[in-house]
Amino acid sequence: MPIRTQKDLPAKEILERENIFVMDETRAMHQDIRPISIVIVNLMPLKEDYELQILRSLSNTPLQVDVSFVMSASHESIHTSVSHLNKFYQPFKDIRHKNFDGLIITGAPVENLEYEEVDYWEEICGVMEWSKTHVTSTMYVCWGAQAGLYYHYGIKKYPLEKKMFGVYSHRVLNRKIPLVRGFDDMFYAPHSRHTAIRREDIAAQQELTILAESGEAGVFLVINQDGSEIYVMGHPEYDRLTLSSEYFRDKDKGLPIELPKNYFPEDDPSVRPMLQWRSHGNILYANWLNYYVYQQTPYDFIDASVILGK
Repeated sequence: MPIRTQKDLPAKEILERENIFVMDETRAMHQDIRPISIVIVNLMPLKEDYELQILRSLSNTPLQVDVSFVMSASHESIHTSVSHLNKFYQPFKDIRHKNFDGLIITGAPVENLEYEEVDYWEEICGVMEWSKTHVTSTMYVCWGAQAGLYYHYGIKKYPLEKKMFGVYSHRVLNRKIPLVRGFDDMFYAPHSRHTAIRREDIAAQQELTILAESGEAGVFLVINQDGSEIYVMGHPEYDRLTLSSEYFRDKDKGLPIELPKNYFPEDDPSVRPMLQWRSHGNILYANWLNYYVYQQTPYDFIDASVILGK
């Protein structure tokens, strides 16, 4: 799939070296194709690294995807240059009048804070409320998933005794749902978080269906009735070395960190990790784009609240 980005986005050159077709906005304007319009609220600290990871994950369908990045106006990023943010990101206020086919709200390193203590919480609540009438389908990832379940359903998160950190095996629970079409019965996905959502709290909501879970890492994938909300508790978009970088970063800081589970061969951090989750991660994002974004959005986006009188 051609991913449409600004021509000088740093991730574009890396993706092209990986033989991923990335199209800049100039070339895209000359094609008579309606692209899928995706906006990504990137709350990750290392924004350039995450741009590469998420764009790679969105690159596996024949659809053309127009990607926009949004930053928080309520929080000052200290790990990404101001010049990069000013060039490639927009504040939410500049796009809130627009309609989008899809929205991704990423994870964020704020799990140990209560939601209301996060400095951009009110802003994220505004985005989630706006998505009900301006976005066809929203994917919430890691902390974003916890935040979405709390905002929409009042489901609380709980601190873990130790960090859920590693690559875990999951099983598919409902193969009839298109989001997991093409999945094996068991699949792997990375997790990196300090909090969790209780399975019984999700199961108590009639609007929600659990699609995949892990005996060790808990619920992984949740969807609402019409597919307009998708919750991913882990990080299927992570690249091979992301958990390694997190491990050595915390270790160098003297923080209490264990080896990520099922990650380094024979638990030897000097050995290159095995990439065990890429194929299912790609299928997940491709299914989302195809079944819940592309096939659900009319050519001219219609505000459902106007039609339904909500």
